[in-house]
Amino acid sequence: MRLNTVIFDMDGLLIDSEPLWGEAADEIFREYGVSLSEEQYKTTTGLRTREFVHWWFTYFQIGDQELARAEKKIIDLVIEKVQVKGSVMPGVQYIFDFFKRKGLKIGLATSSPHELIEVVTSMCGIGNDLQAISSAEDMEYGKPHPMVYLDCAQKLGAHPTQCVCFEDSFNGMIAAKAARMKCVVVPHISQLKEDRWAAADLKLSSLQNFGELHFDLINQ
Repeated sequence: MRLNTVIFDMDGLLIDSEPLWGEAADEIFREYGVSLSEEQYKTTTGLRTREFVHWWFTYFQIGDQELARAEKKIIDLVIEKVQVKGSVMPGVQYIFDFFKRKGLKIGLATSSPHELIEVVTSMCGIGNDLQAISSAEDMEYGKPHPMVYLDCAQKLGAHPTQCVCFEDSFNGMIAAKAARMKCVVVPHISQLKEDRWAAADLKLSSLQNFGELHFDLINQ
């Protein structure tokens, strides 16, 4: 099927928020006497906040009674940090204009909560361009499960094989491919050469680098 829909991830793809999530998690986790290495943090990038907290609380044997409080504190701190020093990623306006010219339906599928989605879409100036928004926070399963991508496609009236997704995380890429969608990955520059992106249909160093030839390549 020919592509008629594009679905974007948010954190790390449209806004440079992944370091801010890391800062927030580090600050809150230190209250419990633990810290994550960069490699440890990377393995859980793309998960919902509650799953991220649960995973590491289990790993560090911290009591479940603190889960909800730690989750809320991390989310509140991330929102505060994004508002103060979050920056829009290069090429966001370009890629949205590209797909609007193509007449594709545009959606957002993210693990982030609605409070942060509102902040980021406003900062990026894309609120009016999005025809559907899906947050894995509302769903039974988050990425790498495909549910959030399938939900967004359904809202847009698109068959999964008519969709292309843009992702920056490994868990997000797995979710998109499990949904039977094309996937373009735009990893952080430090992860660009890693072999784990082999499942993607296309790998780019920036949204700005996507062009007509790339579109033709994935639209086959």
